[in-house]
Amino acid sequence: MSAHDFSFSAITGGDINLADFKGQTLLVVNTASECGFTPQYGDLQRLAERYKDRGLVVLGVPSNDFGAQEPGTEAEIHDFCTATYSVDFPMTAKQKVIGGDAHPFYKWAAAEGGDEAVPGWNFHKLLVGPDGSFIKSFGPKVTPMSDDLLRDLRLVLDDA
Repeated sequence: MSAHDFSFSAITGGDINLADFKGQTLLVVNTASECGFTPQYGDLQRLAERYKDRGLVVLGVPSNDFGAQEPGTEAEIHDFCTATYSVDFPMTAKQKVIGGDAHPFYKWAAAEGGDEAVPGWNFHKLLVGPDGSFIKSFGPKVTPMSDDLLRDLRLVLDDA
């Protein structure tokens, strides 16, 4: 089993099949609009733009699991992200990312990456290789443009 075996409902309708990203590197991030880490949307967008041509896809996964910091509807979340941060990377409909009701992708990531792969708060990042394998997780304090994340991301992109 790999990340490519999962799909999400898209925030604007339809489905996001992770199999469509075979051969590309994914950075899957559980997001929230009313969090102290919300400004990371701007850096996620910059990261997506900077490395798109090298095969990076950022996938935003809105979740209300932490501090009820994503209370809005899909339309409200989408409007906020596009108006405030010019987000154009794919985003899913709101999802559970922890516990027994977590989306199956997050259960898979926890099985593959252990406790560190389980989000402890909003803006937890999961790096998935072009073959759909789990690579690494980054906590919310690791910003999208941090040296640690960029170093690991470049290693995966260079191997692709």
